Parts: sequence; structure tokens; C-alpha cells
Amino acid sequence: MLRSTSPLLSLFAFLLVWGAALVSAVSTTGNRLLAVFDDVGEKENYSKFLGDLEGRGFQISYETPKSESLALFHLGERAYDHVIFFPTKTKGLGPNLTPQILVNFLNANGNILHTLSSTTTTPNTLISLLAELDITLPTERTGLVVDHFSYDTLSAAETHDVLALPPPVPVRNDISPLFSADAPAGQLLAFPHGVGAVLGPREQLTPILRAPKTAYSYNPKEQSEVLEANELFAAGQQLSLVTAFQAINSARFVLLGSAEMLQDKWFLAEVAAPGGKSVKTFNREFAKRVSAWAFQELGVLRVNWIEHHLNEVSAVNESNPHIYRVKNDVTYTISLSEYAYDKWTSFSLPANDVLQLEFSMLSPFHRLPLSLDKAHSSPEASAYTASFKLPDQHGIFNFKVNYKRPFFTNIEEKNTVSVRHMAHDEWPRSFVISGAWPWIAGIGATVSGWVVFVALWMYSAPTDKKVGSKKTN
Repeated sequence: MLRSTSPLLSLFAFLLVWGAALVSAVSTTGNRLLAVFDDVGEKENYSKFLGDLEGRGFQISYETPKSESLALFHLGERAYDHVIFFPTKTKGLGPNLTPQILVNFLNANGNILHTLSSTTTTPNTLISLLAELDITLPTERTGLVVDHFSYDTLSAAETHDVLALPPPVPVRNDISPLFSADAPAGQLLAFPHGVGAVLGPREQLTPILRAPKTAYSYNPKEQSEVLEANELFAAGQQLSLVTAFQAINSARFVLLGSAEMLQDKWFLAEVAAPGGKSVKTFNREFAKRVSAWAFQELGVLRVNWIEHHLNEVSAVNESNPHIYRVKNDVTYTISLSEYAYDKWTSFSLPANDVLQLEFSMLSPFHRLPLSLDKAHSSPEASAYTASFKLPDQHGIFNFKVNYKRPFFTNIEEKNTVSVRHMAHDEWPRSFVISGAWPWIAGIGATVSGWVVFVALWMYSAPTDKKVGSKKTN
């Protein structure tokens, strides 16, 4: 057995491991990426987008729907970690890409990025998959989104089918702006020849980019001079141009309504909104962020450790005990990290959002906000803590953190503990309880009165029987 190595060999081994770490996948779920094209030669139109993915460590395989070797599973395991579907003219994707297989791929923690185009009819397979996710496309399986007020005056001055949109802002104040953070002012997205979708009420669905209020979707093949309201598929913010779906197992699906916005020409193009100056598109950075989220490079949360313990001076503060006593003072702390492209960083709650702790049996007895614990935080992790008194109820309880927010992986942590009642020698003495003082005073008065009575009875002289007596014959 080799027990020693030369310094040169050790240095070479270190450099080898370091180099392997650099080219390893940045995604938390793997680096095997499948890109499905109608014709593999079409990938030249997306060379910059695909090159950015390869630069981030993904190993891309290119296939067509008709390829006999195409399979998402091998021996019951995922053959790929992520899939990108580019527009295809085939009505179906074949027996290897059925809706059930795609659903099983999501259930196996695989991720899918699906792109659309108004110039290409969406395959039936993907229409069925979208129906499973509660996403609806126009009946004709295509559609065109136009806007006569927010269009690119340089490339679509007449047709108004290239939308010039600002980077998306969150739909709620408590959602992290992953897709628009640090975007330069005045930047515009080019959304050419896109398709809009209507989302159902599922809580797993979140629009990343909505259409402007003045946009609408219609079938260009049935174009007439005047469009009736009942001829429109949807209009305004009913239309989701880029949609995110995150399953319960945190697998991700993204529907990108315009595949052309990923092409090289739109990465380098300039656009100008009506009455505005021409600016370089934000497409490349937006494509990076959307693909990073879809492939779990962004918005991934990790629980590093959880600790709960007694918070009492005279007690032995054991870490994570299995049993507590009613009315104990306890402290709960959870450490969280967020993944950003290639490293774990501390997790900061979005503005107006709250991380909560529940202490529950069948229903919560306490629901408390967790505050940042700077003493146990670091640049790689943030600790959140709360201190409280246990309820006056014995039984089986759970410390539970259930944090489910759009664009973040789900956190559901539960720690079960027993809460016992007080032992006979743990109750406070009666003289400590102020409510018992009247009863103690009554007992003292009764005892004192009895003692005085007994003392008087024992030490009082008996009466003289001769006094007042008369002698009778």
C-alpha cells in the first residue's frame, strides 16, 4: 500500500481535482442536458445560448424527435437531468417522448425548458403535457401576440409582432426579483413572434413575464380587418409569455413563448420602443437567468442544520432533546443557504416576506416569525431563530418550517418532540403562588384559633362548685 507521495505528484493531483471542479456542473441536479431539435442543424441559430450553457458546465446532447436512440430513462434511472424542446413541425414526438414519459421525468426530479413559436404548430405531445400542468394554448396550437403600443419600431414597425418589453418585475412584493435584479435602467427585452399562454389556478404556476395590458393573441391565418372580442384567445395580462412551474418535488418546467428570443441575432440586436431610444437587448442575460432557474442553478435553497434547545439558566441546555416539559423556554434555529450559479451563499428573505416556525400538535399552538441570527450566520449560510415558551399542554409536538414561495425550492422541515407534564416535585410551593395566600391565611387563622382555644381550655381554672350552692333537708 502506497503511504507517501512526492510533492510534485500531490500538486498534480490537486490541480486535477481543481480542474475537474471547474468543469463540473453548476446545476444542483446534474449537468446532462438534452436539446431536441426538429433538425440538429438548427442549433447554429442558437450558438451563443448553447455556448453559454456549455460554458456553465453542461454536457449537451442533440437529438431529433425521430431519433431511435432517444430515451429519457435507462434502466429505470434518468438518462438526462434536463431537457430543452425547440420548436418542431411534427405533430407528435414519438413513442420515446410521450406525455406520460415527460410527466415521469418531472416526477424523477428532471427539469424541462420548452420553447414555442408562432410560426410552428406545437406538437400534440407537448399540448397534453401543458394540459397536465394546467397551461392552455390557443385551440389552433399556435397564436401570435401583438401589441400596437409596446413593439420594436426597428424590426416590426408595420406588423407589431416583436414586443419590446422591460425586464419582468415580480407579481408580488414578497417574491425575489431573480430575473430582473441589477438590470440596467432602460433595458428592453425583444420578444419576437411569440405565443402567449393562459394559466390555471394551480399554485405551482407563476408567470415570469406577462404581456402588457395592450397586447392580445390571435390566429394570424384568420386575420381580418376588424377583430371581434370573441375571436381573441386572450388579451392583456391574461397572457403569460414566460411561465414557471415548480412541482412539489421542486422539479421545474419553463414555458418560453418565443424561441426566437434565444437566437443569436436577438442577442446582438438593438430594439426601440415607440418614442424611445434604441438599446441593446437584454435577451442574453434574461435567457441566462431563465435557463439557470429552469435547470436549478438559481433559487435553490438548502437546510444546513437545525437546532432546538432549552433556554433556561438552571437547566442543562442539551442540543435537540427528544423531550421537553410544559412551559419550558426553548430556542429554535435553522440555517439556510441559497445556490447561485456555482456556489452556496447566505439566504436573505425577500422584502415583505417572513419565514415562520410552527409549534403544532394537530394544529399550531404557536406560529412565530423567525428573525436573522447574526451570531450564527456567515457568508455561506444564514441562521434564523425564535425563542418562545412551550404551551401548558403535554403530548407529541412538531417544530415545523414550511416555506414555499415562487421561484424557490420548497422547504418543509419537521422535528418531533414530546412535551411531558410537570413532575410532582416540579410544581412551585404554595407560598410562592399569590392566589394561594388567602387560603394559606385561612388555614393559619384556623390553626391559630384552635391552638388558642386549646390553651385557654387547658390552662383555665375550673369553677368552684360550692359557690352559690344550698344545703337541702
